[in-house]
Amino acid sequence: MDKPTLYIGNKNYSSWSFRPWMALTGAGVDFEEVLIPFDFPGGNPDIKALSPTGRVPFLRHGALKISESLAIIEYAAELYPQAGLLPGDRADRALARSVSMEMLSSFQTLRSACPMNIRRAKAKIALPDGMEADINRIETIWRDLLQKSGGPFLFGGFGGADAMFAPVVNRFDIYDLVSRNDTLAYMETMKAHPAWRKWEEAARAEPWIVEEDEV
Repeated sequence: MDKPTLYIGNKNYSSWSFRPWMALTGAGVDFEEVLIPFDFPGGNPDIKALSPTGRVPFLRHGALKISESLAIIEYAAELYPQAGLLPGDRADRALARSVSMEMLSSFQTLRSACPMNIRRAKAKIALPDGMEADINRIETIWRDLLQKSGGPFLFGGFGGADAMFAPVVNRFDIYDLVSRNDTLAYMETMKAHPAWRKWEEAARAEPWIVEEDEV
């Protein structure tokens, strides 16, 4: 079977695309990348002819099409078990899935008030109601997992759970939302990862400007 193809949106803005791209790239998975720029007010109509949901990201592997960041990461973890996208221990795998799903379904205040933007200059914003709770919960997740695993990533080595939180690292950074030393240390670890640096370099070189919150 051919290697998988990951369809993504603009690297500067697309938090949903960032997660599986970071996971696959960080784990050394060989895949093709197709970027569909969302430089129209309502997105890019071309995606509707390709994606089952009309959205990115999605992964095509042979005749199979998989939508949603976490589902793509889970599929890659099964396809390439040697890549280490999920922890080896069963209890840790369950915990990784739990926090990844919480990231996927929660923290709406943070998402709405602080869209991902790699090129944004670092500057504070006024925190809306509910933001502090989102920040505290994420910091607690990171702190507990790092203490349990010993770091430097959430489950020791880089994995899918780290990729799921990658856009949050950008948000915490560019909106200057956190000050705890352990949080900042984890963020620096993520930002130093070669996959992060590769994505960031490409995002900074993009010509498109999108006004929407998330792609």
